[in-house]
Amino acid sequence: MANFEFLEALGQIARDQNIDEGELLIALANALLAAYKRRPDSAEDAEVEINPETGEIKVWGLELDLEGNVTREWDATPEDFGRIAAQTAKQVLMQLIRDIQRRQMYEEFANREGDIVSGTVQQNDNRYTLLDLGRVEALLPQAEQIAFERYEHGARIKVYIVEVRKTNKGPQIVVSRTHPALVAKLFEIEVPEIANGIVEIKALAREPGHRSKIAVASNDQMIDPVGACVGARGSRVRNITNELRSERIDVVPYSDDPVEFIQSALQPARVREVRLDDEEGIATVIVHDQQLSLAIGKEGQNARLAARLTGWRIDIRSENEANDEVVEEVWTDGDAVVDETVAVASGENGEVNAVVVDEVVTTADGDVEEVVVVETISEDGA
Repeated sequence: MANFEFLEALGQIARDQNIDEGELLIALANALLAAYKRRPDSAEDAEVEINPETGEIKVWGLELDLEGNVTREWDATPEDFGRIAAQTAKQVLMQLIRDIQRRQMYEEFANREGDIVSGTVQQNDNRYTLLDLGRVEALLPQAEQIAFERYEHGARIKVYIVEVRKTNKGPQIVVSRTHPALVAKLFEIEVPEIANGIVEIKALAREPGHRSKIAVASNDQMIDPVGACVGARGSRVRNITNELRSERIDVVPYSDDPVEFIQSALQPARVREVRLDDEEGIATVIVHDQQLSLAIGKEGQNARLAARLTGWRIDIRSENEANDEVVEEVWTDGDAVVDETVAVASGENGEVNAVVVDEVVTTADGDVEEVVVVETISEDGA
C-alpha cells in the first residue's frame, strides 16, 4: 500500500537537515530489517525494501544456496508491519539523522585540516578554550595558545585547524593560535598576489606572540614581493599584526643565494660579510660593531629566527671579533705534522702578526681571560 504521507515527511526532514533522502531511506530500511529480525516468525534471511516513489514498505524473505545466491524470494511482510514501521521510524529516525550529520561534519572538516577558520569564544578554563565555528565546536588547547593572550567570551578570533578527530559525539576539531602556518594563511587572506600564486612564501619562522620572519619571492618581475605583502603604508601587514595581537612580523626577500638570503634574514641589521662552511652548515656573519646587538636581537631572537628561516646555523661576530678570530690550523715542522692553534692579531703599530697560542684561559661564562702565546710571527718575519 502506498504511503505518500510518510514519504513526504521523510523528504521534508531530509531537506531541513541537508541530508540525502536516498541515504535516509537506506538507513531506515536497515533499522526496519533489524526490527523484523526480532520477531519469532521472521524468515532466516530477508531484506526490507522501501519504494522511493510510493513509500510502500515490503519485507522479502530469501532462500539462499551455499554460495549465498538468492534461489527463491517471497513477500514476508507481516500484517502489523505498518505499526512496527511507524514505531521504528520514530525511535531511530532522529538518531540516524544525528549520526549522518556527525559523519557529514567530520568529512567536511577533515578536508579542512591545515585551513584557517574564524570562531567565537564560548568557554575558557585552565585546559582549553572552546570556540563556536557555527555548526560545530573547536578546542583550542592551552599548548596551542599564545602565552599572554586572553580570550574574552564572545570575542571572534582566527585559528588554524591542526587536527580533526572522529568521535562518537561527532568531529572533535583541534585548532591553534601558535602554529607557524597561521601566519602564512593570514597572508594568503590579506595579499591577493599570494592567493593568486604570483607571490610565494618560501620560508617562515615564528616565535608566537613575539616575532615572525617570512621570506617571499615573486614569479613576476614587475611585482615586488615584499611590497605586495607589506601593502600601502604597511596596511596589509598591519592587519595581520592586529589579528596576532601586535606580534612583530618581518617580511624579507627570498634568494637562492644563501649569502644574500642570510643577509636579508638578519634584517633590520646590516651585514658586512657572510662566510659559509658548507660541510658543517655554519654561516659566520660579520657585522659592524654598532650593529651587533641589532643582529643578535633581544635574547638572541633575531639570530634564532634567521637561523630557522634559512636553515643555516648562524654565528654572528663583530668586526673586532672577526679580526681576532681563533682558528685551528695544521702546519708542518720538518717531517712532523704539528696541530697548533694560530691567531691573527694587529700589532701596536697596525702591522699584522701571527701568534702561536699554547693555552686560552676562559672564565666560567666562556669569556677569554688570558691567552698564553708561545711564538709571535710578524709581517717582517714572514
